[in-house]
Amino acid sequence: MKRFIPLSALLLSLPALADQVQVAVAANFAAPMQKIAADFERDTGHKAVLAFGSTGKFYSQVKNGAPFEVLLAADDETPAKMEQEGLAVSGSRFTYAIGRLVLWSAQPGVVDAKGAVLKKGGFAHLALANPKLAPYGAAAMETMARLGVNDSLQSKFVQGENIAQTYQFVQSGNAELGFVALSQVYKDGKVTGGSAWIVPADLYSPIRQDAAVLANGKGKPAAEALMKYIKGDKAKATIKSFGYDL
Repeated sequence: MKRFIPLSALLLSLPALADQVQVAVAANFAAPMQKIAADFERDTGHKAVLAFGSTGKFYSQVKNGAPFEVLLAADDETPAKMEQEGLAVSGSRFTYAIGRLVLWSAQPGVVDAKGAVLKKGGFAHLALANPKLAPYGAAAMETMARLGVNDSLQSKFVQGENIAQTYQFVQSGNAELGFVALSQVYKDGKVTGGSAWIVPADLYSPIRQDAAVLANGKGKPAAEALMKYIKGDKAKATIKSFGYDL
């Protein structure tokens, strides 16, 4: 005899527990996170609602009551600070990517393979993210200080609020070159378009990008599921394909 399962029971067995999670994402991680979010929804039924911006601004917004449930930061200091202040769930932090810095121009032949253009000059504007808000901006300043060109280039600086705006300055030609995240110009194992110098990792402090469940996300299945998903092999492969180290 066949048994018929009530429709209500079937509905409960589907991702009826599927939910949305509000995610604050560092601007440099926009492209990989969009792919990860699509895979996450397809694989789990949960939907990640993404907002992109600078880590410093997200910190201020969360302090002022913004309803984010997960933070994917551009550094490791901000999530640690938020954990200490009770804004993030203790023990939820982990490093999901290690960012890489690149000096890039949208035009071929502007940036040489060793970054000597920084000492030679011949350009009017150099874009970088605000070092007070964006870790990639801080890494750019550290790089130039170690190369001994900070003072000579300062008058050429064009600061973006975050790394996304910095990329736009360079991509549009408003700045001939600029320091951006490698992930913004990297695809299929190489830099695509323009000219670039991938800054050696020993010229700046490691850009450890940490994720954390925020206080609003505590105990919420979708937030916990996303954190677990980002640690999985599928998400890691995506992260690596955009030029990040793991």
